[in-house]
Amino acid sequence: MPRIFYLPDDKSVEVEEGDFILESSKQAGIPHTHVCGGAARCSTCRILVVEGLENCGDRNAAERAISEKLCFEPCVRLACQTQVLGDVTVRRLAIDSEDIEFIQAQIRGKLSPHSIGQEKKVAILFADLRGFTSLSERLLPYDVIYLLNRYFQHMGEVIDRHGGIINNYMGDGLMALFGLDNPEGAAERSVSAGLEMVAAIDKINPHFETLYRQTLKIGIGIHYGGVVIGEVGAIDNRRLTAIGDAVNFASRIESANKDVGTTLLISEATYTEIRDRVRVNRCVKVKLKGKSGEHPLYEIAAIDPHWEFPQRDRPARSRSPYSQFLKRIRRLFRELWQAFVNLFSG
Repeated sequence: MPRIFYLPDDKSVEVEEGDFILESSKQAGIPHTHVCGGAARCSTCRILVVEGLENCGDRNAAERAISEKLCFEPCVRLACQTQVLGDVTVRRLAIDSEDIEFIQAQIRGKLSPHSIGQEKKVAILFADLRGFTSLSERLLPYDVIYLLNRYFQHMGEVIDRHGGIINNYMGDGLMALFGLDNPEGAAERSVSAGLEMVAAIDKINPHFETLYRQTLKIGIGIHYGGVVIGEVGAIDNRRLTAIGDAVNFASRIESANKDVGTTLLISEATYTEIRDRVRVNRCVKVKLKGKSGEHPLYEIAAIDPHWEFPQRDRPARSRSPYSQFLKRIRRLFRELWQAFVNLFSG
């Protein structure tokens, strides 16, 4: 007979094949929340199937309607609608009144589907201005805000153009993610964005030099790895973020630019994804804060300008002659810019 092992209860229950998980919980005295009475009219009985997802029956129409609305991963199921066909290990996701409030807020639309958290492989880019603290001490508060907004505006346009999103601002630094919707080409797009961000700084520096007798320098670190994507914060003030060691690693790479005198460094995992499409100035082995051993980091000089990232990460665009003309102009601009970069980096 199949067995259900419950977490965090650490209790194993023997059931008949085809039994529903919620009914099995009730019969075994497991305090399994089910606000609607198990009629698939809420999601408070939701469970995470830790092991044995293949031993669960397929979603019926009622469960599909809720799981599609809330964008559940395949491993998140409604206990009231899930039949057991073999051994499974499940974790109840509503343990107390606060959990129930959280789930009900999601049902009411106050929380997005990202509230649960999803594992994804993404490219993480950290960028930080060099020497900005000393500069800001000499400026009026208005000028500091003006300078930062001008800088972030240009960087945001570049990141958006390459299919990324700015996930967080940290003083004069930012964190951007590539591959949230589609991981294909995330590493390429992040490195292309990094190179264009460096070029954008050179373009806006004459303006800052005229105003403040000061130019800006940037440091960029990129790592491609697995993270957990989810919303954090109070119910009424949540934001999407990435959590995991890969995020910390990317931040350490950005900081390493100061030690080795570089502007743009990427991890070995990122380099492995794009090695046939980039030109490297040098590879350095660096000890990173909080990490054991030395890590190879690559200073990128250029990326193949003819490579184009998948358009699935972007909204569908018009196929009108005008849009095709703009596309050709953008491609020509990229080729000219890359030729300029190659000229001065060679």
